[in-house]
Amino acid sequence: MKRAMSIINYDVLWDRISNFARKAGRVSTRPVLILWFVLKSKETSKADKMLIISTLSYLVLPIDILDAKRLPFIGWIDEIASLSVTYQKVCKNITPEMEAKVNAILDRWFPEYTQYELIEG
Repeated sequence: MKRAMSIINYDVLWDRISNFARKAGRVSTRPVLILWFVLKSKETSKADKMLIISTLSYLVLPIDILDAKRLPFIGWIDEIASLSVTYQKVCKNITPEMEAKVNAILDRWFPEYTQYELIEG
């Protein structure tokens, strides 16, 4: 596993995730960051790590089965489906510590974001 994982340049993948975040916004970036931390966890199985690497790579690299530029709405379906399936598959590995780290990064990247309050009148 160590040998197979050494071909992944995590710095490049993180840079791509950061660039994706600027375009996608806070809400769309949250599951991507959670997958990142699940990927980096020693507790995550090799199979789950490979699934996450493929999903994140497909999401942030300039490779598309359905081109979002040519098919504006339909072009995002493959990315959404891939992200959703992977997230559901590995959600058992998500810890409160990972969620806290994700929230801290999102607060740093999107400081203008405020949660809406329910105002009872």
